[in-house]
Amino acid sequence: MIPFNTPPVTGDEMYYMQQALENGKLSGDGPFTKACQTWLEDSFHASKAFLTPSCTHALEMAAMLAGIEPGDEVIMPSYTFVSTANAFVLRGARIVFVDIRPDTMNIDETKIEEAVTEKTRVIVPVHYAGTACEMDTIMDISKRHNLQVIEDAAQGVMSTYKGQALGTIGDYGCFSFHDTKNYTSGEGGALLLNRSDKQEQAEIIREKGTDRSRFLRGQVDKYSWVEAGSSYLPAELNAAYLYAQLQHARAINNDRLASWETYAANLRPLEEDGLLELPKVPAACKHNAHMFYIKTAGIGERTALVEHLKQAGITSAFHYVPLHSSAAGQRFGRFHGTDRWTTGESERLLRLPMFYGLQQEQIKEITEQVRSFYK
Repeated sequence: MIPFNTPPVTGDEMYYMQQALENGKLSGDGPFTKACQTWLEDSFHASKAFLTPSCTHALEMAAMLAGIEPGDEVIMPSYTFVSTANAFVLRGARIVFVDIRPDTMNIDETKIEEAVTEKTRVIVPVHYAGTACEMDTIMDISKRHNLQVIEDAAQGVMSTYKGQALGTIGDYGCFSFHDTKNYTSGEGGALLLNRSDKQEQAEIIREKGTDRSRFLRGQVDKYSWVEAGSSYLPAELNAAYLYAQLQHARAINNDRLASWETYAANLRPLEEDGLLELPKVPAACKHNAHMFYIKTAGIGERTALVEHLKQAGITSAFHYVPLHSSAAGQRFGRFHGTDRWTTGESERLLRLPMFYGLQQEQIKEITEQVRSFYK
């Protein structure tokens, strides 16, 4: 059997977790939490990074910092995970879905401006598969309409747009360290702040609405409840596990990129014959090989290919069902414009196994099975 995903293990995780146990600090904001935050800030030139229990929590924090209130509108693609929308629905916002680009599966930047109304407050670009959205256009729209940009970079750790790390371009960036991601703490995430004026508020929201961080720095003699907030601190054991991953981030990234390139080289002849399509990465983007997908002719062919691979002991997977077609999506949002690509492209896309340590022999077996299917 070739699994679809295996969480990365570097070999140093137990060492750092043992250190966390010996430190006697297992709750949030211990030495490893701070070390991870410093690594993120230094590596990606982020103004401030806060580790969170998940990317879902990071998105929720961003929605609170953006001041989302009932009746506000938030623009995003429908082809994304439910957390992207839930963070704003929980604040009472209405979600406005727009179509995607068929080449990258990212939000179509040319469809955003026509969806802007007097109620629009935020644009949420989702960097699908670690390939950046067209951020120059999105940032230009946000500035001209006085909107905030919250990057859902759950899949984008180590990816860049024109040399700038994803998650550091908009007002806020959100990372995921779930065990399906390139780097993991089992469950985990991070919020990147690119606005210095929001740092103190972020600390308060993250600490259950208290000014505890100021108290620990000696800026107040006691801490108290000062604002609405929640518990957005990860456990120190999770941070220790993640720190081991971050110490090997470049090696993990290079390993995945090598696998991605092998997939592309082996399957390109099928694309040249018009039998399937491979991922497209614009010249301005440097991706992180978060996933490797192919596009079939349609949902029927995809279903048959999934079964063919399964019979060969290979696990593959399709991805999101567009949110606007779900019961909750219809209740909490609306699709602006025409769904020219979102549904159709989502029904064609099939993800192949991709993980740190995937062997070249395994990729050869997978691609040979794909070729045999099309024969």
